[in-house]
Amino acid sequence: MTNIAFVGLGNMGGPMAANLVKAGHDVTGFDLSPASCDQARADGLSIAGSAADAVRNAEIVITMLPAGKHVLSVWTDILPSVKDSSLLIDCSTIDVESARKAHAMAGEQERGLLSLDAPVSGGVGGAKGATLTFMAGGAKEAFDRAEPILSRMGKKVVHCGQAGAGQAAKICNNMILGISMIGVAEAFVLGEKLGLSHQALFDVASTSSGQCWSLTTYCPVPGPVPTSPANNGYKPGFAAALMLKDLKLAQEAALASGASTPLGAEAAQLYALFNGAGHEGDDFSGIVNFLRGQRGDPR
Repeated sequence: MTNIAFVGLGNMGGPMAANLVKAGHDVTGFDLSPASCDQARADGLSIAGSAADAVRNAEIVITMLPAGKHVLSVWTDILPSVKDSSLLIDCSTIDVESARKAHAMAGEQERGLLSLDAPVSGGVGGAKGATLTFMAGGAKEAFDRAEPILSRMGKKVVHCGQAGAGQAAKICNNMILGISMIGVAEAFVLGEKLGLSHQALFDVASTSSGQCWSLTTYCPVPGPVPTSPANNGYKPGFAAALMLKDLKLAQEAALASGASTPLGAEAAQLYALFNGAGHEGDDFSGIVNFLRGQRGDPR
């Protein structure tokens, strides 16, 4: 049994922390939301009065927060209370620069602290089912220590490189996802105009060169993949607002590094329009409906 602190018990963090309790670990949590704390308490966590209180006796500290500014603020708050030689793992999806700053903050303590950026892929369903993929950045020593804990919350844990590499892998992966979902949605909209049934196009593309995860696992139209959000009113497994966040992070990274990502830029623009039309809370695959109603140049 390991003493673990978990700060950030929302839609992702709450189920992740609950899975650590199920695995036999002693987990103390904290969140600003009373409702999240109540649910976590029901799932077997001890709830602390503050983030700093949550980490005092922890060997491993995990954070799952909305953005880089929140991670840096919370780490600034908790570092004085973290035990020497503890491991800090940030599972948030944030910008690479903030992730590297968090690593530097831990290293500056000169108390033997280890740190890892380990964002996840798999959505709320993956968090609940402990089937997430973790993309980790940091020293090999930190990764080796974290891997047994992360594997209790996910099915795949990949060491991507040094500080910030986990965030880099996450934003690159989700840029692929955003672009591919738009491509699949456009194909179905075109197929509808040409008289193809959804099932016919799916049967061809899913076994041909158009095959991809956005088609075969997360098909944006009802019918072919019964478990996709399209069959549940586009209630989110992964909300359009979160897709836009990740696409913006990818564009910030592309600008900073000088990388050319024209399709990533266009995907970010389309999801900005989709969100701006009031669909922030829809699943990101619901962009197919936006494309059906689009006329002319969306810009």
